[in-house]
Amino acid sequence: MSAEYRKIIHIDMDAFYASVEQRDFPEYRGKPIAVGGGSKRGVVAAASYEARKFGVYSAMPSVTAKRRCPHLIFVKPRFLIYREVSLQIRAIFHQYTNLVEPLSLDEAYLDVTTNFKKMPSATLIAKAIRQQIKAETQLTASAGVSFNKFLAKVASDVNKPDGLKVITPQEAAAFIDKLPIKKFHGIGKVTAAKMNKMGIYTGADLRQRTEQELLKKFGKVGRYYYHIVRGNDQRKVQPNRIRKSLSAENTFFDDITAPEDLLNALKKITETVAERLKKIDAAGKTVTVKIKYYDFTQTTRSKTVNQYLQHANEIFPIVQHLIQHPAWPAKPVRLLGVGLSKLDTDEPQQLGRQLTFDF
Repeated sequence: MSAEYRKIIHIDMDAFYASVEQRDFPEYRGKPIAVGGGSKRGVVAAASYEARKFGVYSAMPSVTAKRRCPHLIFVKPRFLIYREVSLQIRAIFHQYTNLVEPLSLDEAYLDVTTNFKKMPSATLIAKAIRQQIKAETQLTASAGVSFNKFLAKVASDVNKPDGLKVITPQEAAAFIDKLPIKKFHGIGKVTAAKMNKMGIYTGADLRQRTEQELLKKFGKVGRYYYHIVRGNDQRKVQPNRIRKSLSAENTFFDDITAPEDLLNALKKITETVAERLKKIDAAGKTVTVKIKYYDFTQTTRSKTVNQYLQHANEIFPIVQHLIQHPAWPAKPVRLLGVGLSKLDTDEPQQLGRQLTFDF
């Protein structure tokens, strides 16, 4: 770990979409609500903390959520309102620093090593920002404060909701050692399960593994695991993150199986992607088709070409090829997506990812 420590804050709004709905509609306060569609094809975009007590979480199928919480209230998303509130919160961040890296509508990193308020304490800045968010939006935010992005991100989740956690350089090693692997930012469920099979359950277990061993087991990302468990994360807060991909997807009310239906659906999705590319004057070289089956298993198929693609009539022939190769989907399909990556755009991601569309 470097002797020159940065001061990084990770701000994460608490159950953002659901909290906005409870703020604007008093009848929802104190009740389990899920923002999203309540139909059999619906997906939970966000769940209130009252709903989370029943095991309802974002990205969960609505039928599962309803089964876990029979009195769950489904609320239609209002993304324009969420964007407006997000911009309001973003404006608060910029009163302290221009080094703000949005991750989505409801979370961001801030580098306050030097700041407009000339405040020496990142902890006091985090407290001030949370108070200001509460005063101006009537919403609560949780914050993590540390000397790198990894620890700040993990810390923001420790005392949720409406909490603050600080991890100093002196506390980092002990904190990481006790941290369950599933809590490591950057380690998903599949990787965590793989690590558990290797006898790795905590940071202390992970730190016993050599870099070479982790590279062999997990590829290039093994190097990231090796360094973060030692508190080493040199990633900078990037205020102008470059958009690396653009995509659209559609969940069907009824599963589809016929090749004609699959192609018709993919054509419409491809046209949506092309429209979005045109809006930001972007083009890309890698086309990806996402297929989610009736049983919620999913796969992706990708192809990279030499020239940049922007128009639907350029992208769709590749999409047609991908849906058929190596074979047409063998199971009924509930969702299809089309994405384009390796973009040529320099456009900053002003509002981060949108849960309902990007993958």
